[in-house]
Amino acid sequence: MTRPNILILMVDQFNGTFFPDGPADFLHAPHLKALAKRSVRFANSYTASPLCAPARASFMSGQLPSRTRVYDNAAEFASDIPTYAHHLRAAGYHTALSGKMHFVGPDQLHGFEERLTTDIYPADFGWTPDYTKPGERIDWWYHNLGSVTGAGVAEITNQMEYDDEVAYNATRKLYDLSRRQDDRPWCLTVSFTHPHDPYVARRKFWDLYEDCPALDPEVPALPFDELDPHSQRLLEACDYKAFDITPEQIRRARRGYFANTSYVDEKVGEILDVLERSRMAEDTIILFVSDHGDMLGERGLWFKMCFFDGSSRVPLMISAPGWDPALITQPVSTLDVTPTLAGLAGLDITSLKKWTDGEDLAPLAKGTGSRNPVPMEYAAEGSITPLVAIRDGRYKLSLCDADPAMLFDLDADPHELTNLAEDPRHAEALSRLKAQADARWSLPTYDAAVRESQARRWVVYEALRNGAYYPWDYQPLQKASERYMRNHMDLNVLEESKRYPRGE
Repeated sequence: MTRPNILILMVDQFNGTFFPDGPADFLHAPHLKALAKRSVRFANSYTASPLCAPARASFMSGQLPSRTRVYDNAAEFASDIPTYAHHLRAAGYHTALSGKMHFVGPDQLHGFEERLTTDIYPADFGWTPDYTKPGERIDWWYHNLGSVTGAGVAEITNQMEYDDEVAYNATRKLYDLSRRQDDRPWCLTVSFTHPHDPYVARRKFWDLYEDCPALDPEVPALPFDELDPHSQRLLEACDYKAFDITPEQIRRARRGYFANTSYVDEKVGEILDVLERSRMAEDTIILFVSDHGDMLGERGLWFKMCFFDGSSRVPLMISAPGWDPALITQPVSTLDVTPTLAGLAGLDITSLKKWTDGEDLAPLAKGTGSRNPVPMEYAAEGSITPLVAIRDGRYKLSLCDADPAMLFDLDADPHELTNLAEDPRHAEALSRLKAQADARWSLPTYDAAVRESQARRWVVYEALRNGAYYPWDYQPLQKASERYMRNHMDLNVLEESKRYPRGE
């Protein structure tokens, strides 16, 4: 059996509500729209945790943050947790990463055989929250609303510089793989940091959205005292009182965000073009996903860090040999990526079950299966104790020991404006989802684990900042003596081996 190659295309902070069946019509994303037409699209896919590092550790391992212990953006991802890169590599795959995965800790590979770039975010414990100081802002790294007020146009930014490098290294790697100097199947993960804020875009993409119909949020900012307690804490964490956000600033921020989806689309197009021209497209599974979403001003909230759909719902689509294009509306999770890829690669799914909280999506994709209720967790900035959620059919339940329960009927109330937790007409749904949550989580136990982790990291971080500092940030290895022409190489062999296709 010839095992397929796997290309994972990951973006950052892409709101899944703009991906109901591929990119929304108003988005200028021709390459993603073309990919969607030949993919299985999972319209109601949810992150395991609406923040970068926890989401990505869960995406790679198929385990919830309560198992990975990656609770926030400064929690170490332990080396002994198996990821899809480990599973595939053990099965004979070459595994590589170009781009962001926000690994914290000294292990910067987690099963990848090679990384082609460094990460855009720091790998140390400097961004650790502190539950013993609820409400305290750490302005040098906590989000504030400057990304909204500073939205606009630039031809180069910190993030563009990074994603330009990610795409370049990914296409170069595909050319290397096409030369067939390694007979193993491969899994290449390409992970961009856009359309994550700041909402600054190149002019050619910004101009595409001059008359965009989606520049205003569907739900305007709600009065502070009408928000749920966690939303209030998020606004305070974003230092909302220091900013007077105008309607025009909101439109500019959303315009920059949409423009950066077009920027990412162009990068995806470059990668898929090389995949096609290097004769590998027919044998390659393509998976497109985001780590979490962005509220983008809906109900007055920005960025992520909550369970509302704008923050927690993400695009997920898979183009795979033997899978017919389809739209799947049943809720699924990014936790499902690891078992699904393992199944597509011919691995024993049964033996993987103990390592993941996810499920193989192949039966759903083929119209023969279902998925259990989808769990989510959050225990990072803006929270004072862990929050959990379950999406089961039309209902979503959010729980937190510090806050009242929130129950929403997403079929009847897609904007999640009416909390049904106290409505006797929905008591059965509340009881059912609450029982599922109680069977899965002990919130006091979860809280104690998070607090212990935070306390340990504050001790370690402060110690390591004294004296000589050795960074954990990944340093890509550049072997210049093994590239191009060198005198330990046979020039005739070199030129032939670097050419593909050959003999044309």
